[in-house]
Amino acid sequence: QVQLVESGGGLVQAGGSLRLACAASGSIFSINGMGWYRQAPGKQRELVADIRSGGNPNYADSVKGRFTISRDNAKNTVYLQMNSLKPEDTAVYYCNVEVQRRSGLLINYWGQGTQVTVSS
Repeated sequence: QVQLVESGGGLVQAGGSLRLACAASGSIFSINGMGWYRQAPGKQRELVADIRSGGNPNYADSVKGRFTISRDNAKNTVYLQMNSLKPEDTAVYYCNVEVQRRSGLLINYWGQGTQVTVSS
């Protein structure tokens, strides 16, 4: 099994910054994609940013230039630095990790979610 532990959410004023982290542990042979999604009340879960092993990061248009995704492969951890936060960024943020087992099987795992609230 694989466990994902998220941290870093909270309450911040508009224009402020937060940094989310998601650490994966357990039965991991390698990790392919790592990403962050978010879900606001009454809305569908949407991709915020993702990054594949050895690949370039990919961002939703709404966060380009404000958010930065990065990963530490040695720690199996993905980060999301969020700057210039806006009230519309308020949501529960979930990390998603695509794990490859030794057999080659790919499995997606989700974090428990962390609340980000941006006040105006």
